[in-house]
Amino acid sequence: MKAKELRQKTIKELQELLQEKRKRLSQLEFDLSSKKLKNTREIREVKKDIARVLTILKVKDIESKNIRSKQK
Repeated sequence: MKAKELRQKTIKELQELLQEKRKRLSQLEFDLSSKKLKNTREIREVKKDIARVLTILKVKDIESKNIRSKQK
């Protein structure tokens, strides 16, 4: 998923997406350990997606704090 697409999502949508990606990562790691996983590159992609989502969430949190502090 591209960062541009993630920036357009709400915080709630991002948190749900993060939860889904973490479940997917857990499943992929389990499949890898049981030698069922064929495409190991998918683990790397999911980890990067998780990092992107966390980064966007952090940016949105900082932006909302800046807006609140300017209103005071």
